[in-house]
Amino acid sequence: MPCASGVLNGLRVIDLSTIVFGPYCTQMLADMGADVIKVESTDGDFFRQSGRPKQSEDMGPIHMTLNRGKRSIVIDLKSDEGKQTLMDLIRSADVFIHNIRGASIQRLGFDYESVALYAPDVIYVHCVGYGSGGPYSDYPAYDDTIQAASGFIDLVASTSRTYEPKFVPTIVADKVSGLYATQAVLAAQIHKHQTGEGQFVEVPMFESFVHFLLEEHLFERTYEPPGGQIGYRRIVDKDRKPFATADGFITILPYTDKNWHDLFDLLECPEVLSTVPVEGSLLRVQHVGRFYEAIRERTPSRTTEEWMRALTKINVPAMPVRKIEHILDDPHLTAGGFFKVVEHPTEGSYIQMQPPVRFGAAGSPEVGHAPRLGQHTQEVLEELSSLATSVDVEAVRG
Repeated sequence: MPCASGVLNGLRVIDLSTIVFGPYCTQMLADMGADVIKVESTDGDFFRQSGRPKQSEDMGPIHMTLNRGKRSIVIDLKSDEGKQTLMDLIRSADVFIHNIRGASIQRLGFDYESVALYAPDVIYVHCVGYGSGGPYSDYPAYDDTIQAASGFIDLVASTSRTYEPKFVPTIVADKVSGLYATQAVLAAQIHKHQTGEGQFVEVPMFESFVHFLLEEHLFERTYEPPGGQIGYRRIVDKDRKPFATADGFITILPYTDKNWHDLFDLLECPEVLSTVPVEGSLLRVQHVGRFYEAIRERTPSRTTEEWMRALTKINVPAMPVRKIEHILDDPHLTAGGFFKVVEHPTEGSYIQMQPPVRFGAAGSPEVGHAPRLGQHTQEVLEELSSLATSVDVEAVRG
């Protein structure tokens, strides 16, 4: 049964999306209490088989995290019966979200114009690779292609001494776009609450990721005519990297004028600040490479823990560089209960991340488990039948 608590309690979402972009959006909606019904083919979402499962072959590790709290229903959209079931589901819902390309969704009969005839008040969210109207609009899109097309890979490569384009090791474009989609759903829901109107919403990965990337990196190219370079100078500086310590690496980020003065007093080289101006962020950015060099020369003299104690004492922002496997034992995340070992009905014990956002008024719903393929088909169909019967009764009474 759907969640009965959370700030989105009562919001019903039909999720026909696959891979990461759409499912990441609907995972967040489910975390906030929405009833998310994941519509799948008999083969299931691709990420059900990504990674080695613990028990069931359709319950891979990425599916376990990406589709938690949803209900799964299997529908054959090649059949008339399956198409009718999906349309009935959409009519029962507030939101319909998918990532099927335009021509394909139109052939299925679930483009916005067709859906709006039967469900005019639905919020119809189309997750696409590239926005409509441009020459890329029919291109297939995945995280790697968006990292490449957006300039993101070039930006990362340009910070190295030798230019070597590489993907960053996370599905960053998909997840960023999923955040934009979540924002769009909630904004459209507010509009619907105020006006009663449903609407078509297009969320393109390419445009979303470029927007995300250029917030700071448009930089001096913001002005017309251009006032300078593209790329926020402090971020793209080749010396911007963690500093080696006696036993590892540490990130140190002095931010204010006082931070810089206190840091160089600690490093016992205040003369650096007398030769290179530090007051004011513009001057710091222009000379940041020299500052980084001075820090790098001195950090190997102490251990990471010794630096952390000293830097924390003078309130200079710093954190050690931790290996990713150690994050599971991070003392802050452990104290806050971010990771919980819970019991899945069929897959046994597993680590479940808790939603990072907390709500004081409505409270946070208990995080649900990822569903088996088609686990809720019968349950959802019975709900649809009950809903149809209720509507018929109301019509007779009317």
